Amino acid sequence: MQPYRNLAGNSGVEAFDILRDGIKVRFVSGGTYLYDYRVPGRTRVEEMKQLARAGRGLSTYIAKFVAEYAERID
Repeated sequence: MQPYRNLAGNSGVEAFDILRDGIKVRFVSGGTYLYDYRVPGRTRVEEMKQLARAGRGLSTYIAKFVAEYAERID
């Protein structure tokens, strides 16, 4: 997984993997989750990919706009 840059300095996201049709996100709290085009949907996933690449805003976006994930991966 690629380390999340955490430019704001207070993110709950530790690392991520961008996939063709999804994104895996590992949180500081220890869980890794898959978000894909099925759940929560293409629009949300593409926004999450942009935020992950930018290194800012991903954790906040997930908390505000993403209620479900496709799968928990541990």
